[in-house]
Amino acid sequence: MLKPSLQLRIGQQLTMTPQLQQAIRLLQLPALDLQAHVREALETNVMLESEDEPATEPTAVHAIGAASQEPYEAPRDDGPTASEDRPAEPADQSMEIAEDGWPERTAGPSESPWSGGDDRDAEFGDPHESTLQEQLLEQLDLMRLDPRDRAIARMVVDAIGDDGYLQDDLDTIRASLLPEVPVTVADVERMLATVQALEPAGIGARSLAECLVLQLRQLDPATPGRDLALRIALEHLDWVASQQLGLLRRHLRCADAELDAALALVRACHPRPGAVASGGQAEYVIPDVFVRRSDHGWVVEINPATVPRVRVNQGYANAISRVPDHAMLRAQLQEARWLMRSLEIRNETLIKVARCIVRRQIRFLDRGEEAMVPLILKDVADEVEMHESTISRVTTAKYMHTPRGVFEFRYFFSSHVAAADGTETSSTAIRAKLRKLIGQEDPDDPLSDSKLAQILSGEGIPVARRTVAKYREAMRIAPSNERKRAAPRAP
Repeated sequence: MLKPSLQLRIGQQLTMTPQLQQAIRLLQLPALDLQAHVREALETNVMLESEDEPATEPTAVHAIGAASQEPYEAPRDDGPTASEDRPAEPADQSMEIAEDGWPERTAGPSESPWSGGDDRDAEFGDPHESTLQEQLLEQLDLMRLDPRDRAIARMVVDAIGDDGYLQDDLDTIRASLLPEVPVTVADVERMLATVQALEPAGIGARSLAECLVLQLRQLDPATPGRDLALRIALEHLDWVASQQLGLLRRHLRCADAELDAALALVRACHPRPGAVASGGQAEYVIPDVFVRRSDHGWVVEINPATVPRVRVNQGYANAISRVPDHAMLRAQLQEARWLMRSLEIRNETLIKVARCIVRRQIRFLDRGEEAMVPLILKDVADEVEMHESTISRVTTAKYMHTPRGVFEFRYFFSSHVAAADGTETSSTAIRAKLRKLIGQEDPDDPLSDSKLAQILSGEGIPVARRTVAKYREAMRIAPSNERKRAAPRAP
C-alpha cells in the first residue's frame, strides 16, 4: 500500500531572468533594428531620453570593460609563421578599440544626437523609387502628344512587362482602347514606335531580335561592325547561341576581325532592358565594426553611428527616489537601467568577437581570400570564453568594414580540408585558388575538374574531383567543355 510522504531534493536549474532575455534579444539585433528598438523604448519609457548634447571631447581610445586602458594593435603578417593561425598577444599591447566607451547612464556615443521622433537618420536615397511604367509615363508627359495619341501610348506602356518586353499583341491593345478611343492597328503600331524611342534603349520590343536591333540602331552609324551586328541580330542569333561562328563567318562573307567587332556589339546589348530601370528601394548595409591598417598593424574600432545615444533621465530618477510611491515609475526606471546594461553587454561582446576574428584572419586582411584560415564558432567561443550560441547570435547580420570590402561576420567562418602533413586549408581559400586557376587557364585547353584536383593536391590540398565540381558549381563556373566552347577565338 502506497503512503504519501515528503522528500527534499537538491538540484540546479538555469532560469533566464528578464534582464538576460533582453540582453540576448539585443545581442542578435542588426544595427537598424537595434535603433528602432531603442526609439520605441524612448517613446514608451519616460525614464529614458536621448543625449541632446553633442560630443565636445575628442574620441577616447580604450577597451570597454578592460582592466587596462592601453591600446592594442594586431601585428601585421609579414610572412607565414608557425603561429599565424593563433597570433599571440604581446604583453605590452592590446587590440585598439576607438570609441567613447560607456559613460555613466549613457548608452554610447553617436556622431549626432537623435530622438525618437527625428527623421534625420533616415536612409539615404529615395524612399519611393519609380517603377518602369512610371519612368516611361514621365517621359511621355514631356512629349507634345494629342489626347488620342497619349491614350494609345499609355495603353502600350501598360502592356510592357518588368523585363521591358511588350506582353500583348497590337490587336489586344486596340481592343482594350475600344470603344472609348477609336483606333486602328496602324495607330497602335505608330505609338509603339514612339514608346520604343524612350529610355532605356530596347524597351517595348516584341522579341529578343527586335530588342537588340532597337539598341544597335541607337549607335553612331560610323561605329565599326554596326551594320553587320544588325544583320546578326535580325537573322542569325541562333547561330551565335550555338557558337557556329565559322558557319556564320562564311555566310556573312566577312573577316574574323569584322565578325569579332560585330559580335562584341551584340553581346554589349542588354537582353532585358526593363531590368535596368526596374524600381525598388535600395538596401544599405551599415557596418558595425571598422577594421583599418595602422603603422603597427590592424586596428578594430566600433562604428559610433550604430550605437544609440540615450541615457536615464536624472531629473525623474532623483524625484522618485525621494517619494516612496510611484511603483510604475520605479519599474520604468529599472527597465531603463536594464536596457542600458544590455546595450553595454552587446557592445562589449561585439568588440570581443571582432577582435578575435581579426586576430585569426590577419592573413586574409593582408593577402586576400587565398590566405583565409579555417575558423568555426567553437574556436571563437573558446577564446572569448562564451557559449557557441552567443557567438552565433553576435555574428548574425553584423558587418565588418575592411580595406577589402564589407563582410558579414559569418563570412570569416568556413569549413576546412586537412592535408597529409596536418595543416588545414579553409574552403574559402580553396574556392579562391580554383577561381584563380580557372582565370589563368588556356582558353583553348581549359582545366578539367580532375586536373584542378590534381593541381591542388600537388600544392598540399588533397581534394577529390567531386569536391572541385561542387565548389565550381557553387561559384557558377561552367565545366571545362562549356568554357572551351564559349572561349573567344583568335583571328
